[in-house]
Amino acid sequence: QVQVVESGGGLVQAGGSLRLSCTVSGISFSLLPMTMAWFRQAPGKQRELVAAIYAGGQKKYDDSVKDRFTISGNIRKKEAYLEMNSLRPEDTAVYYCNVVMDPGRKYWGQGTQVTVSS
Repeated sequence: QVQVVESGGGLVQAGGSLRLSCTVSGISFSLLPMTMAWFRQAPGKQRELVAAIYAGGQKKYDDSVKDRFTISGNIRKKEAYLEMNSLRPEDTAVYYCNVVMDPGRKYWGQGTQVTVSS
């Protein structure tokens, strides 16, 4: 059974930092994900892509977090991290880790709450 587990969320003041972690179990070490990504969903809003890392090493960011957030990880080990700096109240959301093995196999974690107070 595949499990995706996020950790590292919490309450922080505006301007502060948090580091989110994502680990995956239940997938053979020899299988390489296509992508690992962080999404977020604020109350009343749709889930949106925050940052992604690809098997080839490329990275992608939403414009709203460029220069503030950094995604890193080890695709082979199926680990991903999101370093979040200069946090703003509008970054408040539940953050989800997403793992795509192929178009037919996508997995989500349960989410971790990030709350930024003004």
